[in-house]
Amino acid sequence: MVNTTATIAGVQFKNPIVMASGTFGFGREYGKLYDVSVLGGISGKGLTLNPKAGNAGLRVYETASGMLNSVGLENPGVEAFLAKELPYWETLDTARIVNLGGNTLQEYVRGAELIQEDADRRLLAGQTAVDMIELNISCPNVKEGGIAFGVKTVAAREVVRAVRAATKLPLAVKLSPNAEDVAEMAVMCQEEGADAVSLINTISGMKIDIRKRRSVFDNLYAGLSGPAIKPVALRMVHQVAKRVSIPVIGMGGITCAADILEFIMAGATVIQVGTYNFMNLRAGSTLVEELQQLMIEENIGSLDEIRGIV
Repeated sequence: MVNTTATIAGVQFKNPIVMASGTFGFGREYGKLYDVSVLGGISGKGLTLNPKAGNAGLRVYETASGMLNSVGLENPGVEAFLAKELPYWETLDTARIVNLGGNTLQEYVRGAELIQEDADRRLLAGQTAVDMIELNISCPNVKEGGIAFGVKTVAAREVVRAVRAATKLPLAVKLSPNAEDVAEMAVMCQEEGADAVSLINTISGMKIDIRKRRSVFDNLYAGLSGPAIKPVALRMVHQVAKRVSIPVIGMGGITCAADILEFIMAGATVIQVGTYNFMNLRAGSTLVEELQQLMIEENIGSLDEIRGIV
């Protein structure tokens, strides 16, 4: 039996396979297809302080070896999530990660405070439902003309610092590939007390309908994910892992066990799987089995043996 376990800031992962935010809901639907507790973890659907209806028009478009999405962070809001989804999360034997976004610094902070307050109440009752917060700094900063918080290190620092002060929960910061310098951004997150960084988020892309003479998306641009972005994601994970001492959560185009091992060799502690969930509705259970088998074939007794070897 091979050892696939990992730890981030005291959070135990039975294997490195975590479902990426925005591709797995909160786990209920996929839980009807397989036992999601076989997973290392779940990063839930991206949340904002207040409910969001998401973007109008077409939201998803398949591309060569990937997909474009313009969902617009449709979500029920933090309070509705805490009230309706956490009783289910309490039943799961896997790491449970809340993905938190916001359009203003105040929204980020208040969202983190509410999650922390709920965690404190549950702890008093001997319960847990949230193990970590994943801070999504790719959200548009409405006070700066819509430029994402995660593009400029100065703006991102303010958010990371404020959220770190608002919660005692382990904190991972999800980095944008559109950052001016993603490695510098990761170093800043470490300096401000983040327990981990996760990357990459989707890459900005576009699709034009030549018959209608317009973008297929109302918002013009959309986020590209899937196998097409894997080489870029792998390079960025490698660059970041060489610059920081905190764990790195790698993602971007993972569809097989070999992809997982590549990210681990590049320095990732655990990985996240996104678009593959739409390609294979049982992606999680498939990858758990494939990873065990591939490690045996490659004579890898533990992921620690190969982590960051490249």
